[in-house]
Amino acid sequence: MLCRPAGATPAAYHGGRSVRTVPRRPAVPDLTPFIAGLPKAELHVHHVGSASPRIVAELAARHPDSKVPTDPEALADYFTFTDFAHFIEVYLSVVDLVRTPDDVRTLTFEVARDMARQNIRYAELTITPYSSTRRGIEEKAFMEAIEDARRAAEAEFGTVLRWCFDIPGEAGLEAAAETARLAVDLRPEGLVSFGLGGPEIGVPRPQFKPYFDAARAAGLHSVPHAGETTGPETVWDALRELGAERIGHGTSAVQDPALLAYLAEHRIALEVCPTSNIATRAVEDLELHPIREMVQAGVLVTVNSDDPPMFGTDLNNEYAVAARLLGLDERGLAALAKNAVEASFLDAAGKARIVQEIDTYTEAWSAR
Repeated sequence: MLCRPAGATPAAYHGGRSVRTVPRRPAVPDLTPFIAGLPKAELHVHHVGSASPRIVAELAARHPDSKVPTDPEALADYFTFTDFAHFIEVYLSVVDLVRTPDDVRTLTFEVARDMARQNIRYAELTITPYSSTRRGIEEKAFMEAIEDARRAAEAEFGTVLRWCFDIPGEAGLEAAAETARLAVDLRPEGLVSFGLGGPEIGVPRPQFKPYFDAARAAGLHSVPHAGETTGPETVWDALRELGAERIGHGTSAVQDPALLAYLAEHRIALEVCPTSNIATRAVEDLELHPIREMVQAGVLVTVNSDDPPMFGTDLNNEYAVAARLLGLDERGLAALAKNAVEASFLDAAGKARIVQEIDTYTEAWSAR
């Protein structure tokens, strides 16, 4: 049984499960200017998936044998997905544009530039090194490229980047073993966590336990995707088998009140990506997004953009979406921003610095 707000009535949820129809809410003030200046952290955002049309077009022009359009305007149609499988197909075609260390460095630095424009002060960028090394990029050169971009971005933009190396689940256990080896043996300075992405259907989480065990033994945090296109049992598997400290998406967790209670009690954050869930058809309609139930259950919710240009969004827009769905004002948005800082793997001093930035900004805004 799902948690529902008072006055809500059952309606169709994706996959045929029953949820509620959300009553229309009164119009809220335009919070766009506040959100634009709000210092933020982002925890669920993919490296290649963050490439803007400008970056993708530049990479496509470098590699004209690709089917990816070189016209930034044509990419809007290219990034229209029929379902999750189609999204993966398109995503991998963009991955194929990253073929040299210079491509890696360009992509990483320009993603940081776009983040800085949104006042993202800290981001944990999910990188899939296996996708690049298997395409012929020498592994040490790959590490040097992302690290050079990270240091340059922090110096130029003030945006702090850290890495999550994730297993592309569709590539199986060979990819898992290679990703774990790259993470443990060649660990770059910015690497803080170990993840699992790609399709969930037909890719059970427990098979990846040995690789997560190795990463955790090396001091990396566990942050697998789970419950995006499958049920709450996948989230339980991520918690029990992979030692998950945060859950990527976790959309279906609302189907299991015991799971919501566990997440809330143990402060295991959900990395929620509302627009992504609509674009990939994981959720039928934004008004049916379960973020409200998550918050009402006391779960630590963070809001993220996932693959922002591919979904026609960015983190600022996701905060605006959350404000509308949750009925937040400026202080509510500031609290949401602090959730991401709390759930991050930034050191204590870094967390305190960003929280202070959020508080200073919010107080100055309120005093206007």
